[in-house]
Amino acid sequence: MFSTVPAATTHRPRAERLQLLEALRTSFDGLDTTYERADGTRQRRIYLDSAASNLRCTAARAMADRAMQHYANTHSQLHMGASLMTALYDEAHAIVRRFVGAPEAYTAIFCGTGVTGGLNRMARVLTAQRPSRDVVITTMMEHHANDLPHRKHAGRVVHVPLAHDPDGEAGRVDMDALRRAIRTHADRLNYVAVTAASNVTGITNPVHEIARLAHDVGALCVVDAAQSAAHSPIRITGDRDDEALDVVCLSGHKIYAPGSPGVIVARKDLFAGHEPEEVGGGIVEFVDTERYTVTDALPDREETGTPNLPGAFLLASMLLLMERVGMDLIAEDERALTQYAMERFTAIDGLHLYGSHRLEVAERIGVLTFNLEGLPHGLVTAILNDYFGIAVRNECFCAQPFVRQLLGIADATGVAPDSCLDTCTPQAQPGMVRVSLGLYNTRADVDAAADALADIAARPDAYRSKYRALRNGHGDWAHTDFNVPPHELLTLEGAADDWVRDALSS
Repeated sequence: MFSTVPAATTHRPRAERLQLLEALRTSFDGLDTTYERADGTRQRRIYLDSAASNLRCTAARAMADRAMQHYANTHSQLHMGASLMTALYDEAHAIVRRFVGAPEAYTAIFCGTGVTGGLNRMARVLTAQRPSRDVVITTMMEHHANDLPHRKHAGRVVHVPLAHDPDGEAGRVDMDALRRAIRTHADRLNYVAVTAASNVTGITNPVHEIARLAHDVGALCVVDAAQSAAHSPIRITGDRDDEALDVVCLSGHKIYAPGSPGVIVARKDLFAGHEPEEVGGGIVEFVDTERYTVTDALPDREETGTPNLPGAFLLASMLLLMERVGMDLIAEDERALTQYAMERFTAIDGLHLYGSHRLEVAERIGVLTFNLEGLPHGLVTAILNDYFGIAVRNECFCAQPFVRQLLGIADATGVAPDSCLDTCTPQAQPGMVRVSLGLYNTRADVDAAADALADIAARPDAYRSKYRALRNGHGDWAHTDFNVPPHELLTLEGAADDWVRDALSS
C-alpha cells in the first residue's frame, strides 16, 4: 500500500519545504505576460482564474521535456525509446495513485477530457454494473460535470440541499438531509457523487464521512476532486475501512498541467466483468474477424489507443513537485492567502461575497465569488481586465442551479422559473464574479484586486459610461473605445510565418 504521506516529504525540514514552495511559486508560464490597458499603459497581467484552469508549471514542463527526448509509442519493449516510454507511463500511473494514497486494490486511469470524461465514464460503468440500483444522490453545489452525467445514465438523480451558516450563507452539503436521502433510497441507491470542493464558493465537503454513510446501505462514493486536488491533501483511504472513497476523479489542467489528461482513481473490482466503454488497439489479447478478447489487466483495458504521453508526464511531474513541498504546506499557505483575500474583499462597500466566509465555520479553498451592488458581473469583469490587467471569470461557472439559487432566482430544489428562459437579457444575465487563487498568487495580487474593486465600487457611473452591453446572451460588456482583437495578440499563422522568416534568414 502506498503511504498517504509521500516519503519524499515526510522527513524534509519545514524550512526546506518553505524554500521549495517559494521557488515553485515563480515557476509558471505566463506570469510575465503583459497586455495593453484601456488607459494606454501596458501592464503585467494578474492571473486570478485558477479555478477554471491553472497556469503551466515550467519546472514540471522541463521534467516532462526530459522524458520526451526519448519519445516513442508504448506497447513495445524491443527498442530503447519504446521500452522507456512504457516504463515512464507506468510510473506516471503509480505517481497518481501515491498522490491520493491509493492502495493496490485501486487503479489509475488516464481519461481524455479531465474530470468530465472521467465522471461520464464512471456513470456508464456503475449504471451498467449495478442496474438494480438506479438512484444517484448528489448535491446542489455540483459542477455540471458531476451532475449531468448521472442524469443521463442513472434512472433518477436526487439533489441534496446545502447547510447554511449563522449569517445565512451557504456552506457544505447538509449532512442531515443527506442522511435522510440515503435512508429513503437505501435499497436502490447506486452511489453518492459529491465534489470535494465547490468551484463556486470553494467550500469543502466531508467526503470520508459521506463515504461511510453511503457504504452503510451498500452504495458507493464518487468524488469530484477537480477543484481540490491542487489545493489541499486528498486521500482515498479514511480513518476507518468503511470511509475509503470508491472513485476519485482528477483534472490535470487544474493541477498546473494544462494539456494533460484527467485521471480516474477507482477500485479495480468496479470494472470486473464489464467490457470497456471504448475499445481498440492496445487492450486486446486476441482478435480475428469474428471474435476479440479484451485483457483483464488494469489500467490497460481502460486506456485504448495511443496515450497522451506528454500530458501524463507533465501531470506526474507536477504531482511529484507538490509532494516534495507537501500538500499540507500548500494548503496552509493558500488558507492564509484566502483568509486575507476575504478580509480585504468584505471590507469593500457594496461587495457581497457568496458562501460562508467564516473559515471557522466552513473550510474552503481559494475560490471567492461575489457581486458589486448595482453593477453587472460582466461589466465588473471587463473593467478589471481593461483597466487593471486582472484576469477573473464571471457568469455561472458551469454550476447554474447552484449559482441561481445563491442569487435567489432558483427555488430550494434548484429549479429556476420558466421566465428565466425568456428574461435573461444580456444586461440582466444572472451570474457572479469569481476570483480564484493558485500557487503563483501573492498578497500583492490580492491587494491589486481589492484596490481595483474598491475603485470600481466608488466610481460605478464613471466606468459604466465607457461600456455597452453585448447582446450575446452571456452578460458580456465591451468598452466603447478600447478593443484588442485576439488576432492582434497572436495567431498560429503568424507564429508559423515567424518561424519561416527566422529559418530563411539564418
